[in-house]
Amino acid sequence: MKTIGVVLSGCGVYDGAEIHEAVITLLAIDRAGAKALCMAPDVEQLHVVNHLTGEVAEGEKRNVLVESARIARGEIKDIDDVAPDDMDAIILTGGFGAAKNLCTFGVSGPDCEINETVARLIRGMAAARKPIGAMCIAPATVAKAFEGTDKTPKLTIGNDAGTASGIETMGAHHEACPVHDFSVDEENRIVSTPAYMLAGSISEAAEGIEKLVKKVVEMA
Repeated sequence: MKTIGVVLSGCGVYDGAEIHEAVITLLAIDRAGAKALCMAPDVEQLHVVNHLTGEVAEGEKRNVLVESARIARGEIKDIDDVAPDDMDAIILTGGFGAAKNLCTFGVSGPDCEINETVARLIRGMAAARKPIGAMCIAPATVAKAFEGTDKTPKLTIGNDAGTASGIETMGAHHEACPVHDFSVDEENRIVSTPAYMLAGSISEAAEGIEKLVKKVVEMA
């Protein structure tokens, strides 16, 4: 059975992993006959957002790994304890956590910083020629991980010009893509899809995510 790593970044679209995207990914992996290996960094979130009001909850703190464990039903590892040898492919789900907690693209754009373990794991998967999947805003994290290397990853976040420009500033190539489809970088073995960067409903997000997971599992 193939093992597909799933990188989570908290729990909730505004400050962590996008829950719909994460659950659809886990369901699609299971339906594909593969096993999910969930992981997240054991770090403090950039901030906590009240998802009812959309406002930052001043003074409140949460841990990315602890919050991600909610989605994984407790079956999750500290990303520091995971290596490329532990899995056949990796998928990064979206949500602002990917651009706040895995890297800081959501705050600093292309001048962002990236969690060193996240970057090392992505580069390690690439070096091992193992597939990398990324959805929604997570391709920005992948682009940052590849920045400064001799690789030019092809990625999509849909069609947002500003975000696409930021990704290209980090040395990646952005490819416009509709919500129901996905982009494949055959050379670097990367699959990406817009998901909620474009989706107006959970079914729209699911269409592209399910195709991405199927492609990643096939490539693994």
